[in-house]
Amino acid sequence: MFRGINSVTLDAKGRMALPGRNRETVMVASEGRLVVTIDMRESCLLVYPLNEWETVQAKLESLSNINPQARLLQRLLIGHATDLELDSAGRLLLPAMLRDYASLEKKLVLVGQGNKLEIWSADHWQNRLDQWLEEGATALTNNAELFDGLSV
Repeated sequence: MFRGINSVTLDAKGRMALPGRNRETVMVASEGRLVVTIDMRESCLLVYPLNEWETVQAKLESLSNINPQARLLQRLLIGHATDLELDSAGRLLLPAMLRDYASLEKKLVLVGQGNKLEIWSADHWQNRLDQWLEEGATALTNNAELFDGLSV
């Protein structure tokens, strides 16, 4: 559903315009309704079309809340989940608390991840990308057997 990378900007009111191809996907998939939440492992936000989020939330809710790790996952992902709707100009108003979590300022990067988009601060994205590329070459070499049969 979502793939590729785009540079976008955040306006002074905290609104971000979705690129046309992403906007079209969201309109078809969920009539412009989205859910945004935090990523627990990175300082970025996750944006799901509503129908995709409902599947994710159902899986989260099916986990035993007696298990401390499952409860933490539920608390953070569902607890931060915020319903959003594209405005008539194809923009999302990102809540201040979520913008603060991801240190979002004017320059943003949108990264397609199949069923969702990630929203990153452009500076943070570039720093992490540099780290991943450096670490990735070594990891791929050291774990080549894990990727037997994979061709990209």
